[in-house]
Amino acid sequence: MRILAPLFALALLALPATAQETWSAYENPAFNYTVDIPPGFEGQGADANGSGETFLFDGRVGRLKIWASPLGASGFETESYGQLASDMASGWGVTERSTTPTWATWSGAKKDRVLKQHMIALCDGKAYAALRFDYAQTDRSKFDPLVDQLVASLKADC
Repeated sequence: MRILAPLFALALLALPATAQETWSAYENPAFNYTVDIPPGFEGQGADANGSGETFLFDGRVGRLKIWASPLGASGFETESYGQLASDMASGWGVTERSTTPTWATWSGAKKDRVLKQHMIALCDGKAYAALRFDYAQTDRSKFDPLVDQLVASLKADC
């Protein structure tokens, strides 16, 4: 029994630092939405129009962009399909996608990069919030486990 306690303590120390750190919250009062930011991602400063911010992991290994924008007269579904079509036209091979009238999400791959984009309609129905996370294929073991929590954390503050 005496040997197990020190071994357990050593095992905890060997865990990656991000597993021991907590996520922080990004709140945008201009568009009334929030999203959780994984440990190790550094904010690059608010966008000029106050709609969001870009966060980088280790310089540029992982890039997380968060933003909001007013919707045009055509609405949320048209906007989300337009962004998906733009990604496909830019060479992203879509590997997964799901859309509803109030949220849309898709994943893709291009050369040595992985992409996940998630969008939600905001409470007033006149704007949306989105996150876009892209990273190297070689870093999938580090970042893939973060994707579900990131997507689930994007919420409108109604």
